This record gives sequence, C-alpha cells and structure tokens, in this order.
Amino acid sequence: MEQNFMLKGSVMETMHRKKEMKPASREENGEAKARSANNEFDPWHPSCEPRPSKPADLDFDSYLDLVSEWKKRTDAIIATSRATHVFIPDRIPQHVNDTFYNVCQHVLPILRKDSVPRFLRFFKEDGRGVRWGHIITAEAFNHMIVQNALRCAKVALVGQAVELRGHRANPNCMNQYGYFPLHEAAERFSVDMIKLLLNHGAKANLRTAGIEVVEGLLPLHVAVENTCLHKYLEDNLFPTVYHPDYPTKVDDNYIYKLIHLLCLPEMKMFLDTTRLLAEKTDNLLDEIWNYVKDGKVVQTAVLLMAAQKHIRGGSSCKRNGDPKLDGFTTIINRIRHSMNAELEMSQNEEKLKQLQSKLKVMLSSWLLIDIISQAGETIGDYTQDHPEASHAEVLEHVSSILESYGFNPTGQDIDIKNLELGWNERNYRCT
Repeated sequence: MEQNFMLKGSVMETMHRKKEMKPASREENGEAKARSANNEFDPWHPSCEPRPSKPADLDFDSYLDLVSEWKKRTDAIIATSRATHVFIPDRIPQHVNDTFYNVCQHVLPILRKDSVPRFLRFFKEDGRGVRWGHIITAEAFNHMIVQNALRCAKVALVGQAVELRGHRANPNCMNQYGYFPLHEAAERFSVDMIKLLLNHGAKANLRTAGIEVVEGLLPLHVAVENTCLHKYLEDNLFPTVYHPDYPTKVDDNYIYKLIHLLCLPEMKMFLDTTRLLAEKTDNLLDEIWNYVKDGKVVQTAVLLMAAQKHIRGGSSCKRNGDPKLDGFTTIINRIRHSMNAELEMSQNEEKLKQLQSKLKVMLSSWLLIDIISQAGETIGDYTQDHPEASHAEVLEHVSSILESYGFNPTGQDIDIKNLELGWNERNYRCT
C-alpha cells in the first residue's frame, strides 16, 4: 500500500549501511563473550541438570528414553532462556548470518506476502540462516520487521507452531549491527509491529551499541529524529541547529507554524509511533530536557505533542510527591533555572551577546511547552477526531483553538500545496 508521506533519509540509514550488502565475514562474537571470567550467570548458557548416568539395572533402550527426556527438558530450558533475556551483543555466529543472506531470495518473498504457511514450510524443510541455537535468529526476525510481516512475526514470537520445533524469536536480542527489533519498527513507524513487540516483552529502554551504529539511541530517539525528517517539516522549518539561520528563525511564528504542521493528518502515524514508545520509555522528562537544552525545538515539539497525555498525567513524570506538579511544570522550571544560571555566569557584554541566540531558542521552547500544556489536549482531541480533514480545515481550526487559549498565531502561510507525497523507501539488497 502506498503511504501518503515522504521522508528524506532516515536515522537508521545514517546509523549504518551494512544492510545494503552482504556483511563482511568477521570473527564469531558469541562464544568468546558467552562466559565471563567470574562465572556469572549467562542466560545463553543457563544452568541445566547434568546428563543422567546409566543405572546398572536399566536396559539400554530404557536408558535412551531417559536421555531423550533429559534432552527435551534441557533444550526447553535453553530455548526459553535465549528467547526471553536481553542479549548484547548478538550471539549468532557470523557464518549463520551470512547463510541467511544466501537464502534471502527464498525468504523475502515469503515475508513480503506475510505468509505464515510458507514461512513454516521453509522453516521445517530448510531453515538455514533462520534458526540457530534453539532460537529464530535476530537477523531473520529483523527482516520480518523490515517487511512488516506481522503475522509471521507473531508466530515467531509465540513459538508454538509445531513446525518451529520449539524455536522462537527474542524481541530483546541485539542484531549484528547493534540495534534491537523496536529500533527497526520505530524506523518504519509500524504502529502495529511496535504494539506486537511490546505485547511480547520488548523493552523500550534498550540502546544501540557497537561500532556500526550511532551509540546510545533509544527506539524513541529513532522515531523522533525520523519524524523531523518529514518533508513538510523540512520544507517549512529548519529542524536542525546546524542550519546557519536557525537561531534567528526560531521565534513565536516559528513555534506556531511548527504546531500547525504537526497537526496535519499526514503526521498522525508519526506521532502515534512516538507516543507508543514514549509511554514505555523511562525518564521521559530527561529525554525532553536533553532536546530542550540542546536547542532542538522540532524534536522537543514532536515529543511533547505525541506524549503530552503521559507528560501531563503520568505518575513517572511527577516530582517531589506533589500531585499538582506535572511534567510540563517540571520542564519549565528546568528552563528557568538554566537561564538564570547562564545569565549569572555571563556578566560581561561579550558573553551576554554570545548567549543571546541560545536564550532566544530556549525562550521559544518555553512558549512551545506553554502552548502544548494549555491547548495541546484540545488540539490533540481535534486531530484524533478529524483524521480526514483537509489541510486548510486543520490549519484554520488549530489557529482557532490557539486563539481561544489566548495565543496569537500570525497566520503566516505554510507551503504545503505542491509537496510530493509517498514513502521514500530504502530497498535493502540481499546478496
């Protein structure tokens, strides 16, 4: 189905390029890191009962039955442990991942059709590169997410199909490139896939790690940063502080324009994705504050608009036990304290001049937070209830809501008429 939006690039494209080619062979990283020097518990190699010895009075056939039962119990313990714990890094040997790329031509058509019967048949009759070590490999599961194969992904996560023979996918297993299933789902704004992963235990607080990625990114960061790459925002705003005109362009009109753009129907999927991840992300206020103090106004707006309900009423956003102190108040207090501290350290005229642009952006963030804290709920209700409204209707109604709360949008035109819509897909080749 053709999507009605366009992204110019993506965070994950910047993070790595390895998907576009067969990965270079490298030393297997699993077994070397499987056991720590101090013999701490390793979920990849959980403790199991030793293989039973043959009792003197037991015939050989009965002993084989005994060993068979022991092996079933052991395999079940190992499979459960490997499918339910967090694994950093990927424990799958490189030759298995290489094998998956060799069979990609057979697997990808199955995933594109999201055909569970065909996937199970392939798994049973071949399965090379798709299974290893009692689990479905992280690379194979990652491609289910890439193809948005919801039915196959669910079967893989549940692991109850007879054809899987006890194998299942781990939603918290880092792949060979250093990121997790939720990062991939966030990259693609697949709301249904994110819900599926979260329902099966995916953790939203796992961060990217390794030499092939930008380290320390949460799935939430991927969703927010990619939303900022939407064509509507890029064509109407300067969403990066690296733009030379950014400080001078961030004024009240910039904030009003930004809010209007985020209310357009095409932005709903992006905000829904961000909302799902924000609700499961720890220390959400700290993530918002990091965007504010770094002067990333667009990122701040995306996260505030998407997660405003959680920020406004979530218990995790309360501070000092005061039920009246919501997340918006907390962030505004941080802005106030930060500005005061900056001013105290910049007493001479030269330092004040250098600080002027930074304070201007921070004051704009303050206005943004003030608007969303007061009018955001009404705006959110309107956009949720009118997903098919025209651009003109949305812009007019949002302006009306803002004015009813005492804000004064300038009404400056937003250039959205001739934007080309559609998903800027990145085709990953398997060689």
